[in-house]
Amino acid sequence: LLGHSLSEILKANGSKVIKVNLVNDRGIHICKSMLAWQKWGNNDAPENNDVKGDHFVGNYYVLFEKNYKTEIDELVAKGIPEEEAKKQAGLILQAQELLKKWEERDVDTINLWRKMNNWVYGGFEETYNSLDITFDKVYHESETYITGKKIIEDGLKKGVFFEKEDGSVWIDLTADGYDQKLLLRADKTSVYITQDLGTACERTTEFNPNKMIYIVGNEQDYHFAILKLILKKLGYEWADNIFHLSYGMVELPSGKMKSREGKVVDADDLIKEMVETAKEITKDLGKIEGMSFEEARDLYEKIGLGALKYFILKVDPKKNMLFSPGESIDFNGNTAPFIQYTFARIQSILRKSESMKINPVLDKSIVINDKEKELIKLIYYFPEIIKQAAEECSPAIIANYAYELAKEYNQFYHDFQILKAESESSMNFRLLLSAFTAEVIKSSLKLLGIDVPFRM
Repeated sequence: LLGHSLSEILKANGSKVIKVNLVNDRGIHICKSMLAWQKWGNNDAPENNDVKGDHFVGNYYVLFEKNYKTEIDELVAKGIPEEEAKKQAGLILQAQELLKKWEERDVDTINLWRKMNNWVYGGFEETYNSLDITFDKVYHESETYITGKKIIEDGLKKGVFFEKEDGSVWIDLTADGYDQKLLLRADKTSVYITQDLGTACERTTEFNPNKMIYIVGNEQDYHFAILKLILKKLGYEWADNIFHLSYGMVELPSGKMKSREGKVVDADDLIKEMVETAKEITKDLGKIEGMSFEEARDLYEKIGLGALKYFILKVDPKKNMLFSPGESIDFNGNTAPFIQYTFARIQSILRKSESMKINPVLDKSIVINDKEKELIKLIYYFPEIIKQAAEECSPAIIANYAYELAKEYNQFYHDFQILKAESESSMNFRLLLSAFTAEVIKSSLKLLGIDVPFRM
């Protein structure tokens, strides 16, 4: 959501933007899911269970971790220190062997990997589609790690990296205030930084961007500082173009998410819950009179998804946030439904004016009041707001601007008549001002990836 919105904001500010996704489709975590499926899957598949492919594979990851923890506990009970137990447990040794086989291109391992990854990709695609998220290019770490390994080999020859006795490859960053960083394991399998070095180089070669924005959580601050530093030590001047948009964590009232334990906020469940909540509240408020089934369903999706996106994007990206589904669908607070309702309210006024055969023409000699001036000022600043949001990489600036504009319009609507204004010139002016306000609300929400309903 953050990446999509920022892309739209940067485009609106005049930048050419290429949206790329990096799919982490290889590594020890993938092998954990594969091993669990081999052991306990009985050749099962998502379609046999009416479950999305990414959920199906994710369940096997959780199953691995559950059984792995049991093995660790058993070893600890025998007097083995916990850190040693984590390394000695049979399941992790088997997962590491599977990763080695994968990198050696073992046919059976590769076939299983492809099958399970395709299940996951299918699931991802469904979720991206439901959120209207698209990418111009998708990189896969199963390909970029090869480039990363070549970069490490070159760095080793140049003396930037060093090899330990066990064959693992490292870089010493202690002089830079960090520590020694592992780049390749002893068995020569790659780690996260390996493929990130490869991906950075591939992105630069393909697109030559003047800025590379990585939108990744703040738990990876250290990782991206190291990535940039290593690239600079390798002599890549463009490393200065890397910018890590480090965002805070999203937590639920029940606490932090933990994928290993299966304690995750599932995007699909959340989307479904948001749309259902929007449906219940909208029905309670009696806002669907005269709508067809399809119109009502479209409205629930626009309200539910708008509420989800806005609630997340209105917070400064750097801050942690507590997500409350109920609070996000409040038709009176700093929420998307409030802003959407303001847009729909204006559309209702404009429809009435059309039915009254009013064709508003601006009388330039009209004297406007202070509230109207406030609205005009807010609209006037919209391009400046876009510029600020682009420079600070913060959709929150757009979100809060949209709220202020909607709030200002509602005060104006409350204080002054529009269709029954004191004069024809005032009515015409207020209709034109309302229409202009609606367009700016629509544009600002579009920058957040939010649609507006014309009836609500």
